[in-house]
Amino acid sequence: MVEEPSLIEYPCPFPIKVVGRMQKDFAQTVFEIVRRHDPGFDAATMEMRPSRGGKYLSVTVTVQATSREQLDSLYRELCDHPMVTMVL
Repeated sequence: MVEEPSLIEYPCPFPIKVVGRMQKDFAQTVFEIVRRHDPGFDAATMEMRPSRGGKYLSVTVTVQATSREQLDSLYRELCDHPMVTMVL
């Protein structure tokens, strides 16, 4: 199997939106997961927006992407977490 060339030039800033139910520690949990994959990630850069009804919270993080493997691993861990509803 031939791997397709990446359309992303690494390293680069890469935004990811993580959505979950509005609950205690959701943003902290997202931060901890992101930090494992991007040790230099700064929590002060996180953008949070509640849904109109207040039931969900979206957290946008911009990581320093260094490889496709790093992004795949980060997406996998975020998607597998029970607090996370969606990752975009």
